[in-house]
Amino acid sequence: MSRVEPVKRWGKRQGAWLWARAERMLRVLHDDLWTWRADPLPPSLWLRWFPHGVVCLAALGVLLGDAGQLGENGGIEPGFAFVIGVTEAGAMVLALWRPVAAWWLSLAAMLVGALAVRAEMVPGGDVFTWPWTAAGLIGHLFVLLLLALRVRTRVSLETLALTALVTYLTQGVVGGQDYQPTGQLAVILFTVAVVLGTALRGRREARTQLAEQTSLTAEERARRTLLEERGRIARELHDVVAHHMSVISIQAQVAPLLVKDPPDELKENLAGIRQNALEALTELRRVLGVLRSEHPDALDATEGGDTGAPHAPQPTLDRLDALLENIRAAGLVVTADSSGLRRPLPPGVELSAYRIVQEALSNVLRHAPGASAEVHLIHLPIGLRVVVSNTRPLRTPAPSQGAGHGLLGMRERVAMLDGALTAQSLPDGGYQVAAFLPVDAPDLPTDAADPPPDDLDLHPDLFPDPSTEDDAP
Repeated sequence: MSRVEPVKRWGKRQGAWLWARAERMLRVLHDDLWTWRADPLPPSLWLRWFPHGVVCLAALGVLLGDAGQLGENGGIEPGFAFVIGVTEAGAMVLALWRPVAAWWLSLAAMLVGALAVRAEMVPGGDVFTWPWTAAGLIGHLFVLLLLALRVRTRVSLETLALTALVTYLTQGVVGGQDYQPTGQLAVILFTVAVVLGTALRGRREARTQLAEQTSLTAEERARRTLLEERGRIARELHDVVAHHMSVISIQAQVAPLLVKDPPDELKENLAGIRQNALEALTELRRVLGVLRSEHPDALDATEGGDTGAPHAPQPTLDRLDALLENIRAAGLVVTADSSGLRRPLPPGVELSAYRIVQEALSNVLRHAPGASAEVHLIHLPIGLRVVVSNTRPLRTPAPSQGAGHGLLGMRERVAMLDGALTAQSLPDGGYQVAAFLPVDAPDLPTDAADPPPDDLDLHPDLFPDPSTEDDAP
């Protein structure tokens, strides 16, 4: 085989590669520049139509200047010069909505005007700025700037490169007689316009992305806080459920011993109940271990609350007096009273009521220094109302280091029990948190039912319009 054959094959491969690359570049140019797509200016809140007005005024100046320069100094027939001027001005206005199409129109107007002026050039005649007239150069500057503000950087560079190429071919290759060249100055100014427009576009996109990222971060922070609060509530309620499952298991184990000669069916059913309770208890403990392993240092304490191990029994309203003593020791003057006939409440209601009082008083300590607080529990046949209010703060509170989601946790607890919660500022400058925790009404005779508490009239605004809620006392 001849040594020339490998060289030929290599040359063919290189030629095919170059041709494919050139074809791909031409396809990219066609997709970027041969388009009629709309790229309008981004809306402005305060100066919505100001850029359009500026461009329209500049277009009017370009129309008058280009028509006069081409007709008087360039020697072109006035009507034809006016058409070229209108085309240049129209390209500027069109660039507000369709910048790529406007660029083609402006470049075509420059070529037509340059060739028409070249046809009128004679040796020793008037010296004319060519190929770009002063007005045409200004018009194309506006077009390139508006284009760079809206399209990708690659498209802006492509239009700049093609503008420079057309300018070079017109002035350097075609040429003319007795003219003042403007090609070099035009290319420099066009480059500055494209760089400026690209920089402004990049800055606008960066600000938009930053605003979007800030919004996403705030949403993610709120979502994470909500999940953390729900996890905390779940850990507490798992303790309550696990306690009841343990009681069920023990009762199912002891029940056969309380009956003389229990039948085999009863023993079998009770054994099944105990086995199911033990399995459920095992699963609850496994889930509870996972929840607590995510927050190994989490304690039941909050500011002014209890301190204890994570596995301590969950608090109930029986421990409310101890909570109030701790709050008073922290410097808050707080009073508590209750009305209605107290009856046993479900553990979830007791726990939620305790936590709502705890969080509300903690908020008073943080956000209302010098104020006094009042806790009022209203026991109803259908549930429990909890009202925590405070007076106007005497000092400006210090900046809080917390996440500021105490009300979020209270709403989650109330929503879990299908209750209602409101939080609002009082007319005297204080703050009030009111929650209703429903409980199934007991089956009592009508005459044995509890009458409504006399002091309910003291709280006619217990549940105001939720639109008046605030986030802190």
